[in-house]
Amino acid sequence: MGVIKVENIKVNAYHGCLKEETQIGSEYRVDLEIKANLQTSAKTDALSDTVDYVFLNRIIKEEMAIPSKLLETVARRILDRIFNEDAMVKKATVWVSKINPPIGGDVACVTIKMTDRRKNKFK
Repeated sequence: MGVIKVENIKVNAYHGCLKEETQIGSEYRVDLEIKANLQTSAKTDALSDTVDYVFLNRIIKEEMAIPSKLLETVARRILDRIFNEDAMVKKATVWVSKINPPIGGDVACVTIKMTDRRKNKFK
């Protein structure tokens, strides 16, 4: 087993419950950690034998581009796509952070963290 992290992905997006948030947009930071068997790719040196972090980054950017009221919804969509589109991923954790949220006060960010693991098809 091994870990791949894609960290500090900066995205401008239009999430939030306030009308202004969906019109003006906000800065977000997304971090992702996945667990997969990386032993084969370590031996073969082949991209096809690992989880491509370019693919992971693309999923994050595409899902962040779809406006949602809640960051939880965005995090769930990111995880669902990763598990649906790459069978090698066994576990994934995503952090979605809204930078300088409009919540009245000096707050650097608000972060949603969500973790899921691949469901075993055979029980």
